[in-house]
Amino acid sequence: MSRDPRFKPSEWALILGASSGFGGATAVELAKRGMNIFGVHLDRQATMPSVQHILKEIKHAGAKAVFFNINAADAIKRSETLDEIQERFSIESGSTVKVVLHSLAFGTLKPFIAKKTNDEITQAQMEMTLDVMAHSLVYWVQGLMTRNLMKSGGRIFALTSSGGHTVIPSYGAISAAKAALESHVRQLAMELGSCGITSNAILAGVTDTPALRKIPGAMNMLQIAKAKNPQHRTTTPEDVAKAIALLAQDDSYFISGNVIGVDAGEDKVSYGSPKHTSSTD
Repeated sequence: MSRDPRFKPSEWALILGASSGFGGATAVELAKRGMNIFGVHLDRQATMPSVQHILKEIKHAGAKAVFFNINAADAIKRSETLDEIQERFSIESGSTVKVVLHSLAFGTLKPFIAKKTNDEITQAQMEMTLDVMAHSLVYWVQGLMTRNLMKSGGRIFALTSSGGHTVIPSYGAISAAKAALESHVRQLAMELGSCGITSNAILAGVTDTPALRKIPGAMNMLQIAKAKNPQHRTTTPEDVAKAIALLAQDDSYFISGNVIGVDAGEDKVSYGSPKHTSSTD
């Protein structure tokens, strides 16, 4: 497959959460447009077929793929992975991390308050959720910058959701993580602006992913989202992947520090969206 001339053979994407959902779809989409992929994921044997499928799609597109099956929130594993990327770049002169995508979806779904103490979220669970789904973005970017792996023209993206500004049963810790993630994106945009690196959060519409299906009432959420969405369907991972690929291009250099909706306007609609009808005289 021919490479997209807007992406250079020396450019790589680092996808945190690359084995499914938004991360997997974005890895494949960027590969189709000519970008090489570093994928970070945490999968056991049962879910490895999904990883292998994504790797196959990337290689079929003619791009390079290097995947790391690690806990992205583990400081030692993170450092080892970044060191390996640095070593690879020392051999492949001119290589750079063009895109970082934070798409980690691992948190505790428990209410803050419950009749039984054992049913409430614990301090450890709250801290783990915030660390994985928000703070880890900062630590990965710090590691990239310290090693000079990301340069002017770099793009940072983080997946947020409407849960960052609304409430959903048992979603409190993740909602807090999304709000923190959006704050981190703004801070990174300010601190890295002088380096020519942009940072944006992508607010996807309700999407049928493995992560969504773990939320109580997920099927009802999908039905409501479809009724609200002006295009009368739910968001797909591919919708988000195409938007990220568009924003990864050099022409997006002045778009930074934002929460960008990729949901056809779903998040702005309070009730069911009317279907358009036309009539003829």
